[in-house]
Amino acid sequence: MKILVVDDETDVQTLFEQRFRKEIKASEMEFVFAFSGEDALLYLNSHEHEAVLILSDINMPGMSGLDLLERIKKKGYKPPPVVMMITAYGDAENFNIAKALGADDFLTKPLDFTVLKEKLKTL
Repeated sequence: MKILVVDDETDVQTLFEQRFRKEIKASEMEFVFAFSGEDALLYLNSHEHEAVLILSDINMPGMSGLDLLERIKKKGYKPPPVVMMITAYGDAENFNIAKALGADDFLTKPLDFTVLKEKLKTL
């Protein structure tokens, strides 16, 4: 499973690579990282059939995760990726906007990697 992680905090790459070390080594999961919404769109447009899951932070400078979500859903990628939104704020407004824009799930920071791994098993 190829997973695109979108977050303006670059240390997220090290964190995911540590937490999913076994899955990466067993080739069960492959992670690609984009550090802005704009970079994520560039990746998606040049690797359209690769990303099965997108984990995107909501609060990023430039293009927000919600803007990215809206563009992903409007573009209609085939196959459509599952999009999980991640935020440090578990507020109802961001949750409702993300759901209205077509988010498949909503996670809060700090990420509970045990919960995330369980969710990934169902995909």
